[in-house]
Amino acid sequence: MIYTAIDTFYLTDEQLKNSPSRKDGIDEATETTLRIYGCDLIQECGILLKLPQAVMATGQVLFHRFYCKKSFARFNVKRVAASCVWLASKLEESPRKARQVLVVFHRMECRRENLPIEHLDTSSKKYVDLKADLIRTERHLLKEMGFICHVEHPHKFISNYLATLETPQELRQEAWNLANDSLRTTLCVRFKSEVVACGVVYAAARRFQVPLPENPPWWKAFDADKSGIDESIPKDGSLAGQNANEDPTTAKGSSSALNQEASKDELIKAALDKLKESKNSDDESKNAINGGESREEPDSKLTSDSKMETSGERIKERERDRERERDREKERTRSRDHERGRESDRERGREDTDRDRDKVKERGHRSRDKGKDSGRTEKSKHHSSRDRGYHSSSYSSREKDRRKHHSYA
Repeated sequence: MIYTAIDTFYLTDEQLKNSPSRKDGIDEATETTLRIYGCDLIQECGILLKLPQAVMATGQVLFHRFYCKKSFARFNVKRVAASCVWLASKLEESPRKARQVLVVFHRMECRRENLPIEHLDTSSKKYVDLKADLIRTERHLLKEMGFICHVEHPHKFISNYLATLETPQELRQEAWNLANDSLRTTLCVRFKSEVVACGVVYAAARRFQVPLPENPPWWKAFDADKSGIDESIPKDGSLAGQNANEDPTTAKGSSSALNQEASKDELIKAALDKLKESKNSDDESKNAINGGESREEPDSKLTSDSKMETSGERIKERERDRERERDREKERTRSRDHERGRESDRERGREDTDRDRDKVKERGHRSRDKGKDSGRTEKSKHHSSRDRGYHSSSYSSREKDRRKHHSYA
């Protein structure tokens, strides 16, 4: 029996600090900004494609899991986000075509970078390259996760928890919003969904100042641990970055929210610029290493060039030999086909002669049968006439005897 451990993709804080992105020189702030940026892309794309929230949540979890094993410097954030949306739509049984995902991401990119919005032609080379890259990135996702893409979200636990605790409707909505915001963080790869759900409920209750039962503690009824709940909540008691006593409606409408949005865009641009700089520095270092090697060994380059020339001549000679061999093989096949055609013609001629002989024999048999039938008919006619004469003579003799008898009487 094959056993698959489904719900085991959880990392410690030490493993997150030593992520592949950190090893490539990306600091913690840049990595966090890029994670938030990718999750925003997934959320916005899901809204434009009219996907259910479960698809967007699954896509964000897959995004975090992938970048726990791969570096932001090696894989483009936008392409990975698009592949996560495409894969999550299939996992949650709300599939979308690759064309739809690519068109939406192209439009989002034009809007975010203030570029003129142009239609993505599906017959262009750009679209073909984007589609091939989307499929390739999806394969990378499946490979890194070992094709185990099961995701369990805290949303389904929140409704049950709050219904059991008999909390007001406003608190339920706030807890749901906080659960959506938690997907932009690494909570989904650090804690189980039950612990995250308890942390979300606790944060929402603190924000609305709703008391929760403590004797006995309410979290024990849901198989959660207080230490895990405390770790899953920031010190200010919120998951969205707001204070516990602050009203979310006023925070959204204030000018500070706009400033935060502008600073967020600046942070994303700065993070993307850092990624480009790190890639350029890597390329420059590789080129410098290659240049140093070329300066140190010029003679080896000359010898390698001469070797390449000789090898090129050899390759050309081999190609010529192959062409000659192909021509010979073609000539042989032609002669074989010609010989086969002749043989087939001979066979047809033999079949025709045999058929003619059979026809002649059949005609002879038919003529003999006709002669026999005619002789039989003549004999039958002769016998029938003789029988008629015999019967008529016997009848006439009987008639004469009868007349004689009457005359004597």
